[in-house]
Amino acid sequence: GNTESFGILYDKYIKKIYDFVYYKTMHKETAEDLVSDIFIKALDKINSFDAQKGSFNSWIYRIARNTVIDHYRTQKKDKNIDDVWDLSSNEDIAVDVDVRAQMEKVQEHFSKLKAEQRDIVVMRLWQGMSHKEIADVLEKNESAVKVAYSRLISQMRKEVLLLILTWIVINI
Repeated sequence: GNTESFGILYDKYIKKIYDFVYYKTMHKETAEDLVSDIFIKALDKINSFDAQKGSFNSWIYRIARNTVIDHYRTQKKDKNIDDVWDLSSNEDIAVDVDVRAQMEKVQEHFSKLKAEQRDIVVMRLWQGMSHKEIADVLEKNESAVKVAYSRLISQMRKEVLLLILTWIVINI
């Protein structure tokens, strides 16, 4: 029945949804809690899923995205850096510091983007979703997503180039 079918879909999507949520939260326990909420919501709403309106992939990502947005609406905006970056305690401290510094730079650049822009980049690059699937999740038209993605990638390339040039000047 529906529960068995949902189990198959759960197995197929759990890792993808977890990765998506973890990237947005950068905190293991928070991601795990939110993913549980996402799949409970999806199971509760499975009868409202309509394949005529879009794919299951788009539907579950829309639930995931909205759940993360709701989570941040209810949380404080200021976080301690230790709460945001979930790094293994057994890693070498020098590597830990370097990774943290790099992650902070990435986070800084991404924090300048609007939430929807970040979602477009994450869904396209890290989740491997098509422009059409992203458009379905965001409830936008496909051409708008293509244009936004193209502009974002162009902007990111310029910023990364500037970072590299700055690093070269500082380290020469």
